[in-house]
Amino acid sequence: MTYSLITFADPVTNDARTGLEANGRVLPLTADNLALPGSTPVSIETVIDHWEAAEPQLDRLAGQAAQAGTAAPGWLDLAELKVLVPLRPRQIIQAGDNYRKHVIDLAVAHRDGDGTDEEIRERTAAMMDKRAAEGTPYFFIGLPTAMASATEDLVLPAYSRTHDWELEVAAVIGKRAFRVAPEDALDHVFGYTMVNDITTREFVFRKDMPAIGSDWYRSKNAPGFLPTGPLVLPAKFVEDPQDLKVTLRLNGETMQDESTADMIFTVAQLVSHASAQMPLLPGDLILTGSPSGNGAHWGRMLRDGDVMEGQITGLGTQLVRCQDEVAP
Repeated sequence: MTYSLITFADPVTNDARTGLEANGRVLPLTADNLALPGSTPVSIETVIDHWEAAEPQLDRLAGQAAQAGTAAPGWLDLAELKVLVPLRPRQIIQAGDNYRKHVIDLAVAHRDGDGTDEEIRERTAAMMDKRAAEGTPYFFIGLPTAMASATEDLVLPAYSRTHDWELEVAAVIGKRAFRVAPEDALDHVFGYTMVNDITTREFVFRKDMPAIGSDWYRSKNAPGFLPTGPLVLPAKFVEDPQDLKVTLRLNGETMQDESTADMIFTVAQLVSHASAQMPLLPGDLILTGSPSGNGAHWGRMLRDGDVMEGQITGLGTQLVRCQDEVAP
C-alpha cells in the first residue's frame, strides 16, 4: 500500500508531530507504534536516518489501516489537520534551467533580433541537446529559512512587484552521498516532495555589477519563498522520477503543465553532479528545476489575492494564497 510521511500540528497541543499518511488518513507516529533506535522523538528526519528499521514497521501499519478502513483506530482525517513544513534540511541545492522547453521559451522571450522564433527555437534546442550530452547542471544554494508549509499564505515583499512562481520536484536525500555515479545516485534518494521556488525577477541579475551575474540570495530567499510539501513520498513508490506531471494553477487557470521527462539532466544525474563537490546529507533537498509556464513566460507576476494550486504526481496538493506585505 502506498503511503507518505507528513509533519502536522497536533490538534490539541499544536506541537509539531510526524504522521504516516495513507488514503487521506494520518496516523501520528510515536515510540509506541514506531520503535526506532535511540530515544529521539519521531520525525521525518529520524525515519530517514533509521529507514532500514522504520520501513517494515511503516509497511505493517499502512497494511493494517488498509484492512480496517476508516475504522482504523488512532488515525486522523488529513483534511482536518494543519500541515507543517515536512522536514528541515541542512542543505538545499537548486538546479536552474533544467527543463528543455522552459529554456527554449526563455530564449524566444529574450530574443535579440537574431533570427525568427522558429530559428531561435531550433538553435536553442540544439544547444540544450549538446548541454545534456556534454555539459553539467547549473546549481545554486537555497536557504532552509525560506521554507514554508504547503498551505501558508505567501507574503509578497513590498520592495518589488516581480515575484514569480516555479513549481518543481525535490529529491530528498536518504543517505550520505559523495561523488556518487549516476547509476548509483537514486540509491541515495529517500523520497520526493514538492517545492514552489518563488523568485523576485528584478533581483535575479545585478544591474550594478553585471560581471557578477545572478543574485540568487536576494531573489529567492525571502521568508516563505520555498513552500514545501505537503508530504514526503518514499522513493519506492515512485516508479520513474522522469515520469511525473507538474501542474500549477493560478486562480484556477493552468499556468504550468509539464512532465519531468522534459528535464535536461535527470534526477539521478542531478544528485550525482551535486555530490561531486560536496557531500549530500540525509534530509537534504535537491530541487530539480521548474518547467515552462512561470510568470515571466506569461508576463504576469503574483499579486495580492492570488491563489496558487500546485500538484505533482503522488506528491499531494499545495494551496498557497498571496497577500501583499503590510508596510510597517
